[in-house]
Amino acid sequence: MSYAQDAGDRGLAADQGRQESKDRLFDDLAAATDERAARLIEERIWRHWMHAPDARTQQLVEAAMKSRGSYDFAGARELLDHAITRSPDYAEAWNQRGFVRFLQEDFDAALEDVDKAIALEPRHFAAMAGRALILMRQGRHRLAQAQLREAVAIHPFLRERSLLAAEPANPRDEAPEGIDL
Repeated sequence: MSYAQDAGDRGLAADQGRQESKDRLFDDLAAATDERAARLIEERIWRHWMHAPDARTQQLVEAAMKSRGSYDFAGARELLDHAITRSPDYAEAWNQRGFVRFLQEDFDAALEDVDKAIALEPRHFAAMAGRALILMRQGRHRLAQAQLREAVAIHPFLRERSLLAAEPANPRDEAPEGIDL
């Protein structure tokens, strides 16, 4: 075995170890019995999500978040465009750009971005919560509630859980056809 093969095998093993660790974190999150425990696990999951595939993408995303924090949404979006071009399989870059587009009230584009983030990271409860908020802003409440329920199934102590509406006890209580509550 060559050095390159050995290094590649170690890299694959490290990736598998990170995935197993992330899987365990999601199991622990679903089983959390109180908000404090859930927040600690959530922080660890965020560390996984925020770990970019390379140093330059990491710099771009961090700079974008800093720009967003100082209300430079156009600058943040440009940085995230570069991060996505550089690392199109990095879910968090898509999620962050979706958030910036949401803040810019570009809801259709924001929805496309969070959908891509969820496709890349199907348990991304924050992207799901963001998707629910976007759908609410679009007046698509039934879809928003379904998405929020899916996110809460992954993270029972999700902050946005307070936005859940009670499910109708009777199907006749739902909106008339053609109207999305």
